Amino acid sequence: MLTSGSLVALSDTLLTDVPAPALAPRTHSAKLWLPQRVVFTPDALDEEFGQQILARVSAQNLEVELLKSNRLTGLRDPGGDVRATYRTAKNTLAVVKAPAGALRLQPTPPSADWQLNLAEGCPAHCQYCYLAGSLSGPPVVKAFANLPQLLANTAAYEQPGRVISFEASCYTDVLGIEHLTGSLAEAVRYFGPREGAQLRFVSKYDHIGPLLGLPHHGRTRARFSLNAEPVVRRLEGGTASVEARIQALRRLALPASAGGGGYPVGVVLAPIMPIPDWQHYTELLDRLRQALDFDCDLTVEFITHRFTPGSKDVLLQWYPNTSLDLAEDGRAVKRNKFGGLKYVYQPEQMKAMKAWFYAEWQRRFPHAPVQYWT
Repeated sequence: MLTSGSLVALSDTLLTDVPAPALAPRTHSAKLWLPQRVVFTPDALDEEFGQQILARVSAQNLEVELLKSNRLTGLRDPGGDVRATYRTAKNTLAVVKAPAGALRLQPTPPSADWQLNLAEGCPAHCQYCYLAGSLSGPPVVKAFANLPQLLANTAAYEQPGRVISFEASCYTDVLGIEHLTGSLAEAVRYFGPREGAQLRFVSKYDHIGPLLGLPHHGRTRARFSLNAEPVVRRLEGGTASVEARIQALRRLALPASAGGGGYPVGVVLAPIMPIPDWQHYTELLDRLRQALDFDCDLTVEFITHRFTPGSKDVLLQWYPNTSLDLAEDGRAVKRNKFGGLKYVYQPEQMKAMKAWFYAEWQRRFPHAPVQYWT
């Protein structure tokens, strides 16, 4: 079996100045995201669900701006300062009507069959952010007021004889904005009675109260993004601690009779990095096993760190002092069918990491399937 030493020897350090292992894990919950600016377009206010979001936002005593048109303005810094634009956008919630194109769902393998975007943009500050370069314009959080239409549209993608999965977290952290939108709970209720469909979401937040007691009937899989302590502490600003996420996962997985949510659950271990002390990943898996000390429907997804030239450019503008190594030297190039490329780890490195994670996961969770490694 591969040892931690052999794994580290295969890699160059991607995270510099990693702090020494902490005496105890951090346990803090994420702060509720309360944007400094909330705007509603006229189209959004014409939707009944948009009015419900307005009521939620008002209950948080947030000042609301009603726009005169459906065009979002005032997000870019007039002097062209990218960091200032980033700060403004990250502190803005725009409630809009999703365009007609949102009804043409896009496949999203290997995570799920189709994307179901309840919103776009994320309140967290992850320095490897997968949204960088994926969404156009400033990284404002956009919540969709025509959610009932988006949910009903998924029926057209069902197929007789198989369960079709819909991923709600491609372009946002739905749990991170749930207190302002209510969109995730609405989606969970919608998918509850549907035998041919499954909703999936993943989060780095731990405010799971609104999800407990919902009639999900096992048709929503609640997943949490986890990583080694030094990665989370250095690179995932504004999110819940690893321990808070693990405890949220535990409570959602517990049966209702034990005060839990009774959900199928999942771990998304991402982005995996060959950090200097591999023991951090061993400790993470051990803590997870201690928390999930009961029978539950559990899966895992392994995602290694990768980046594109476009995302690298955006990330270095957003986080110019990042400790994340985005050097292209030493990386392998992976191309898609459209000619686009991303930088991934070298094949021998990937093989070694995959073998280690599969073995360590299956040793602790022999009945919890690995959905994919990428």
